[in-house]
Amino acid sequence: MRKKAITVGMVVCVVALAVGGLAIAQPQGGRQGRRQGTGPGGGPAGRPGGFDPARMREMRSQRLKQQLGASDQEWQVMGPRVLKVMELNRQSSGMGGMARMFMRGRPGQRGGQGPGQGDRQRPQRPQGREQSAVEKAADQLQTTLENESASPEEIKKQLTTLRAEREKAKQELAKAQQELRQICTLRQEAQLVLMGMLN
Repeated sequence: MRKKAITVGMVVCVVALAVGGLAIAQPQGGRQGRRQGTGPGGGPAGRPGGFDPARMREMRSQRLKQQLGASDQEWQVMGPRVLKVMELNRQSSGMGGMARMFMRGRPGQRGGQGPGQGDRQRPQRPQGREQSAVEKAADQLQTTLENESASPEEIKKQLTTLRAEREKAKQELAKAQQELRQICTLRQEAQLVLMGMLN
């Protein structure tokens, strides 16, 4: 009887060790699979090939809708106006220039390897969105600054153009803000003020 009990105990220990080994190995395999898996769009997870601009815009739109407490019907009218204000606000404030600075570095700075070595990386626009006048003017000014032999007159011309386009964007922003304010409840307007979209 005693031998039988010892035998049963040994079997239980072996089974427990085997189950424990599987439990430890499974998370490691899961992590490895996630590291080697693919992200949205068919690209490797965590790499640019997995970035989906349309999906990001949709997520941002839904988040704003929830924050403003808008119904589906209200958002059909309000959503495009909110996104328009966001874009014009970005253009008129020059926030796009911060991304440009980090993506491209200082004038005259070169980097990169392989084909096209020496060219700096340019910020990419989301697919399906046309380049704005402010972005075009900013690109032209940046290209001029990259030219070490550019004259002060050339730089001044491109700088003046960029400032004029930003000023125009400010005027369009004021109009877009007024159009948005007209369809908002007082609570929604207050929330938009806290977000920095309305004054």
